Amino acid sequence: MTETTQTQMTPPGGAKPRSPEFRLAADALRGLRQDLFHDAFAYRPLPRMRVDGPLTRRLPEGIQKYAAWTPHAVVAVAGLFAMAIANADSSGTNSISTLVFTLLALLPVLLTLVRPVGAFWFSFVATPVVGIIGDSWTDWPWSPGSFATHLVVLTIVALRTRPRTAAWMWTLTALYGIVAETFFHGGYYSTNTVPLLFVSAVALLVVTVLQVRREAEQEVTAHQSETAHERSRRTLLEERTTIARELHDVVAHHMSVVAIQAEAAPYRVKNPPPELEQAFITIRENAVAALTELRRVLGVVRAEDYEAPDAPQPTLADLDALLANVRDAGLTVDKAVTGAVRELPQGVELSAYRIVQEALSNALRHAPGAPARVEIGYVLGGLGLRIVNGPAPTTSLTKSTHGAGHGITGMRERVTMLDGEMTAGGTDDGGYEVAVFLPVPAAAEETG
Repeated sequence: MTETTQTQMTPPGGAKPRSPEFRLAADALRGLRQDLFHDAFAYRPLPRMRVDGPLTRRLPEGIQKYAAWTPHAVVAVAGLFAMAIANADSSGTNSISTLVFTLLALLPVLLTLVRPVGAFWFSFVATPVVGIIGDSWTDWPWSPGSFATHLVVLTIVALRTRPRTAAWMWTLTALYGIVAETFFHGGYYSTNTVPLLFVSAVALLVVTVLQVRREAEQEVTAHQSETAHERSRRTLLEERTTIARELHDVVAHHMSVVAIQAEAAPYRVKNPPPELEQAFITIRENAVAALTELRRVLGVVRAEDYEAPDAPQPTLADLDALLANVRDAGLTVDKAVTGAVRELPQGVELSAYRIVQEALSNALRHAPGAPARVEIGYVLGGLGLRIVNGPAPTTSLTKSTHGAGHGITGMRERVTMLDGEMTAGGTDDGGYEVAVFLPVPAAAEETG
């Protein structure tokens, strides 16, 4: 049996460790100082309202720019409401006192537009001033004007800050009301602190719920945007992986042909010189080495269950078989070829075949029953493709929901890989068109 000795770590300098209660109180005071004292009168103007909501965007353009100031107008109206209450309460006093009361009711509310936390302190300090100047101890410590002003200020500042700040404001308001009623009630008993605390607590609770809901909606929106971005990236990587697999098979086929031809070439020449035999041996060795490195590097893009196709990758020569398959699936499709048909580099032929295949698949999924047309143009310097389908008939089959909906992404990746150009979009008659141009340099055509 072994003995373990536990040593209690002490802070540097021999200071005694703080208790959890002490740390909790210190954190609370630190939060109070940060929320209500640090930069309390900092300039924080109320931003204008967005006008892209479901209601505001229906307004005429001339009215929309004024609708953006709706929050400021609401605050101003609330300030006028508090000022009217203060004016009615001071009707029996002289004009100077009435002016002071109304200003002390209006200014804190208006100050929330630019310095929200400072507006709370302004209202907090103005409350006893109004009570002392008014000499109305029956309404102590909250005169009707101060009651309305402080309630409005608490609500607006809570909307503009965070729930912790609202909790601190309500706590300080409760402390002031209890102290003022207990020690400075002037011989009269007043109960207006309790109604203020109750009404303000309800208002702050509603504001907090709205803020939590708004933050949750923003978090959900951000998460959805991030998810959509990640999904788009994943789809893009999948498309690139598919293209890389196909090109790997194409290049590997060509390198294998080079190796076989280099090995067989010396036997086709009678009495070849040793230099020629050595040259063909070197070509074959380099081709085999390149093929090995190609498989090692590009092999990482193959899935564990991926099997290389037995037949060569498809080309435009196999397009008739593809059209026959989609016709069997119910798509009416025509083909038109213009220009001098010629053999193109296999990468271009493969990409062209896949683009036509994906475009027709999209037509089957999203416009069932609509006629389609495939146009292939062999032009100088490249290959042109145009796949267009008409609008889906109103009595057509239900649109399919299968597929990731990212076929256009794969097409663009293939076109970009070949430095081509592509446009895709709706037609005037309600159909859809994909137009592609794949450049083919003259040197590539000669070796294709």
